[in-house]
Amino acid sequence: MRVLLVAEQLRRSVTGGIGTYATGLLRGLDILDGAGPEVTLLTSRAPRGIDPLAALGHPVLASRLPGFLLTRAWDAGLAVPRGSDVVHAVSLAVPRGGGQPVVATVHDLAWRSQPAAFTVRGRRWHEQALAHALTRATLFVVPSEATAGDLVRAGADAARVKVVAEGADHLPAPDAAGTQALLDRLGVKEPYLLSVGTIEPRKNLEVVLAAYRHARSHLPGPWPLLVVGPPGWGSDPTAVSAATNGSGSSAAADNQGVVRTGKVEDGVLAGLYAGSRCLVYVPLAEGWGLPPVEAMAAGTPVVASPMPSTGGAALEVDPRNVAAIAEALVVAATDEEVRAELVSSGRARAAGLTWEAAARRHVELWERVA
Repeated sequence: MRVLLVAEQLRRSVTGGIGTYATGLLRGLDILDGAGPEVTLLTSRAPRGIDPLAALGHPVLASRLPGFLLTRAWDAGLAVPRGSDVVHAVSLAVPRGGGQPVVATVHDLAWRSQPAAFTVRGRRWHEQALAHALTRATLFVVPSEATAGDLVRAGADAARVKVVAEGADHLPAPDAAGTQALLDRLGVKEPYLLSVGTIEPRKNLEVVLAAYRHARSHLPGPWPLLVVGPPGWGSDPTAVSAATNGSGSSAAADNQGVVRTGKVEDGVLAGLYAGSRCLVYVPLAEGWGLPPVEAMAAGTPVVASPMPSTGGAALEVDPRNVAAIAEALVVAATDEEVRAELVSSGRARAAGLTWEAAARRHVELWERVA
């Protein structure tokens, strides 16, 4: 089987959870012992210099158009090239098929459930993209029953919506040396707490910071909160105290104890999870939620708002309740009995989420529509 995977998201400077999904899926397909399809990546015009997609090990079919013009061309009627058995779009940028069926992954409909976390332009784009997807896609893949329900209510035929859980085994082994070098540069000593994710309104970072300020005086010591992730849309660089400066030199945590790391390499991220007392991740809306299962795979307790990925293995809190989040932070970081339960249930949850299993399910769906 020949699959044309729309990989435009992977050309962006901030690939986000969609990028992790796409690369995790590709890695899962690569280990299917000969059962995997031939995958070609469809993207906009290749950048000058080193192409980050080259490291993925799959052929790249690059358009002559830049990204923004390519999606406009799709909307104007341009179809993807023929020569594949199925097209799969990993986001709402869904092209027209060139005679072959189109499968689209819809991760969430957060712009509808949390409109205040999106710009007017962003909401408009998502609505238009969803409308196009509903007419162009033969089948939809979603990460959870919650997103499936949202998509059906938005107009999709329930028979065309299939739930495929995402994996939790995409991070490499911890880079101990790289992690320690980062902590030394930031002036951070263990123990510490962790927040991971793209810095954007719906990730609810302001509430996380408020909860940490409440919790800090109840911790055994001045444990810092490391905020890990690149800035997304609508992020305020002053919202997170004690960020590293542009030269990369050290900036010690301020009196609030918050340290921003920016984006880190995957091996360092794995190391930060492994060394953390707990992860706090309380977005207002989430179709799946990758950071919690990444932390669970590392044996780190998780404080999270309700979301599909955690499977009951996190200490769940209301993402708008600062006091409840603060209390949960203290418990997850210091109560050894609770921590042991969270580590055990978290490891079990993460062990059941593999990208190989997700890849096999994708192949089954592609074969069904091809």
